[in-house]
Amino acid sequence: MDRSLDRLSGLAAFVRTADLGSFVAAGRVLRLSPSAVGKAVTRLEEQLGVRLLQRSTRSLRLTEEGRLFHDRCRRVLDDLDDAQAMLAEAVETPRGRLRVSAPVVSYHLFLPVLPEFTRLYPEVEIDLDFNDRIVDLIDEGVDVALRSGDLPDSRLMARALRPFQMLLCASPDYLERHGSPACPRDLDGHRAILFRFPNSGKLHDWPLTLPEGEPEPRRHIVLTCNNMEALRGATLAGLGIGCMPDFLAREPVAKGELVTLLDRYLDAPGQFRLIWPSNRQLSPKVRVFVDFICERLFAARCEALPGPGTGAASQSRATETAQT
Repeated sequence: MDRSLDRLSGLAAFVRTADLGSFVAAGRVLRLSPSAVGKAVTRLEEQLGVRLLQRSTRSLRLTEEGRLFHDRCRRVLDDLDDAQAMLAEAVETPRGRLRVSAPVVSYHLFLPVLPEFTRLYPEVEIDLDFNDRIVDLIDEGVDVALRSGDLPDSRLMARALRPFQMLLCASPDYLERHGSPACPRDLDGHRAILFRFPNSGKLHDWPLTLPEGEPEPRRHIVLTCNNMEALRGATLAGLGIGCMPDFLAREPVAKGELVTLLDRYLDAPGQFRLIWPSNRQLSPKVRVFVDFICERLFAARCEALPGPGTGAASQSRATETAQT
C-alpha cells in the first residue's frame, strides 16, 4: 500500500478510536475488525515514533502527544470531508423538501417571487411556515429562517439582507378628524396603535428622534397587538397612528389609503437576515434558496454564495433573532 494512503487510514483509525474510546466502536464505524483498527493505529505510532494511546485491558486513553495530534488530525479529516462534499455538490441538483420559517408580515416579500423559484428549481419542495414565534432551527428541523434583530446563537449562520425603515402612518380619514402632526410634540393626545413583540411581550417604541430636552409625546394608546398585519388593518380603518415597516406600508401609501408622518424625525432602520444551521456542508437546496432571495429581494445588500466548484460557502457566525 502507498505509504501516504497507509498513513491516512491510520489517521482515520486513530481519530475514530480516540473519539469513541475503543477499537471495537471505531471498527463498527470504519467497517473494519477491531484488530485491523488496532494494527493501523500501531503502524501510525511506529511511523511517527511516538505513542498516541495508552492501552490497558479495560480502557484506552490519549497520551499528551496523542491529544495534541488528535486535535490537528480532526481538522485534517474535516477538511477532507468538506472537499469530498464540495465535489459531490458540484454535480448534485437541488432537490428535496426545504423548510422555511418567516414572520407573518414577510409574506409580502416572499410570495411574489416564489413562482419564479419553483420554475428554476422544480425538484425543491418549499414548506413555508409564516409564524411570529421564534423557532429553534436545530431542534425543529428548519432549513432557513428570515429574522430581524439580534439574539446570538453560535449554532447558526446568517446573511445580512437589506435594511428596512419603520414608518409612522395614519389614514386620511383619521388625519381629517384629528389633525396632521408636523413635529413630534404635535403627537400629544393623538391616538396610538402599538405593536407588542410576541416573544418578549415588550411594546415597540416609535423610533422618533426628539430635539434635545424634549419629552416623549403623551400619546393616547387605543390598541396594542402582536401582529403587524392587524396593526396595519387598524391603521387603515382610521383607529389611530401606527408604526410599521416600509414594505408593509408601501402599497396603501401608493393608493392614498395611508399617509406617512414625520419622516424626517424617524431614524431606526431594521435589518433582515437569512439564517440556517451551521452545518459544515451547505446543501444545494439551501444555497440556491439563499442566493435567489438575495438576488430577487435584496440585491443591493447581498453577495452571492459560492456556487458549485468554487469552494465552501464563506459565511459569518450568526444569530437567531427577534422579529417584527
